[in-house]
Amino acid sequence: MRLDKYLKVSRIIKRRTVAKEACESGRVSINGKVAKAGTDVKEGDTIEIAFASKYLKAKIINIAEHVRKEDANSMYEILQGEEDKE
Repeated sequence: MRLDKYLKVSRIIKRRTVAKEACESGRVSINGKVAKAGTDVKEGDTIEIAFASKYLKAKIINIAEHVRKEDANSMYEILQGEEDKE
């Protein structure tokens, strides 16, 4: 699955366009490497995101095309930081 789509489906970032912009500005990395929006993610990868005032490091546990809002947080495990609630 594409990185920008994963970020939206898992609701780490609420909109795909915002996820794409974060990737294009170099604020998202996978396994320590800066990632583009189209980069494929897989289970076990570690995602790091630098939000405006926050930082999130999470491990991908599950990849699914469609997830209910209540179940979205089961797609990843937060290793450091916290989600952007906006």
